Amino acid sequence: MLSRLFLVACLLASPAALAQTYPARTVTIVVTSAAGALTDVLTRAVAQRLSEAWKQPVIVENRGGAGYAIAAQSVLRAEHDGYTLLASETGFYTTQPYLYAKDKLAYDVEKDFVPVVGYGTIPQALLVNPSFPVNSVSELIALAKAKPGTVTYGTAGVGTALHIAGLELENLAGIQMTGVHYRGAAPALTDLLAGHINVVIMGPSVALSSVAAGKLKMLAFCSDKRVAQFPDVPTVAETVPGYEASVSFGLFAATGTPADIVRKVNADVQAIVAEPEFRKKFLERFAVEPVPGPLDAFNDYLRKESAMWGDVIKKANVKIE
Repeated sequence: MLSRLFLVACLLASPAALAQTYPARTVTIVVTSAAGALTDVLTRAVAQRLSEAWKQPVIVENRGGAGYAIAAQSVLRAEHDGYTLLASETGFYTTQPYLYAKDKLAYDVEKDFVPVVGYGTIPQALLVNPSFPVNSVSELIALAKAKPGTVTYGTAGVGTALHIAGLELENLAGIQMTGVHYRGAAPALTDLLAGHINVVIMGPSVALSSVAAGKLKMLAFCSDKRVAQFPDVPTVAETVPGYEASVSFGLFAATGTPADIVRKVNADVQAIVAEPEFRKKFLERFAVEPVPGPLDAFNDYLRKESAMWGDVIKKANVKIE
């Protein structure tokens, strides 16, 4: 009898059994951005649908600041059991290893985290305040060259996608701007709207209504070709050859999280992102394109992104001390 009870206990404690009962309580998703940024908007939409599917609360916590470090360290301090996940721009995983010396980060993304699932990807856009006296990328570059360091651009923190996009533009265009670092893209956008800074290079989704209302000017997209929904908006690469900056979003888990739980979260989020209503409301509306969904395909996507950005960063000789 005792041996049978022991066997049952072992089976119940196995990873497969844990995945079958997951989640049995509240799941927390820690977001690397401030509230209102696209990472946050997409995460909250996914979290709501997961909560409905799982019949358990899914809480979203915003812990922006220090690049992605505050949120990432929070997840690492929690139990590695799938009940605390990280939602982030994928640059957390694909660009940071090339930007910092290993001893400058409090974690090693490849050793400490595993990719879970992606939401989507979007080309960034170069946005300026209407009072800023430029109407094209070439005019922006000319002004920055004439007055080095006077053009200010907002970032979501040191090492984030917004920061890398600005650094890449500086390097490829041969200009000097001044980065102003915020605890997320949303406060950077707020200050751009208020005229406290000149430029933000970000996924334009949450800014489209402000562009339509004339409160912001969208000078260009950072894609390799023009965006179908905005055929009249040029690309930065038309003025600065080779320039490209996009941002993707997804979930990560701390290493040690049971593999069956990672697979379950991947499958459940894939199902949500594939829903026509969800795509129309949260992807198409914000000009977000899907990323490869299956776990192996998402990992391969990140490896390719990492190799591409690693090459860009090395050629641009960008380092954050």
